[in-house]
Amino acid sequence: MTVIEPRLTLERRLLREHAILIACDEVGRGALAGPVAVGAVMIDAPRSRKRVPQGLRDSKLVPEHHRAAVAARAASWVSASAVGWASAEEIDQVGIMRALGLATIRALADMRAHGVVPEDAIVVLDGNYDYITPAGGTGLNVRPVIKADRDCASAAAASVIAKVARDALMTELHDELPAYNWARNKGYASPDHRDAILEHGISRHHRASWSFIGSPTLF
Repeated sequence: MTVIEPRLTLERRLLREHAILIACDEVGRGALAGPVAVGAVMIDAPRSRKRVPQGLRDSKLVPEHHRAAVAARAASWVSASAVGWASAEEIDQVGIMRALGLATIRALADMRAHGVVPEDAIVVLDGNYDYITPAGGTGLNVRPVIKADRDCASAAAASVIAKVARDALMTELHDELPAYNWARNKGYASPDHRDAILEHGISRHHRASWSFIGSPTLF
């Protein structure tokens, strides 16, 4: 299988019209347990002319044992980065799409606290749907881009930074509740996770609205 290396073609084009670019990507959307996380990174025109960090890919394409190093290189390459979260409880309360929007708004708020003005940016969002604006992200210029995490280096950076942060959190939660083996499956619907739910039921970190034992849509 040919692995597509992310480039900066779109970023350089957009930065001819905008002072800064913020790229966002989510991880954990399909998990049964744990929060969703949205990574956000900011670059400007000078940063977009720098070499793409070695090994940078969509986080799903980076081997697990390389992710931390790639995420560190990505964080050093961008001008600013942040990760926003929405809990399993929030996902149950408002649904996954609104939760993704809330997590993104929180990531942007973190960047704002460090001097970034999101309203001055073009916000590149991986996917085909703007879930930021309906969650209250008004005043933002959001550009959904299908496969941005694969094709755009900035979105790939956001993806791997968020992935490493969420994996670290799920490993911490594993220490609290080792029966579910989250250090290995990170809350996704692996066979060992499904078996643990059948044996022990769900925990406070599970997305209760998703966890119907025996449901073929989940298991």
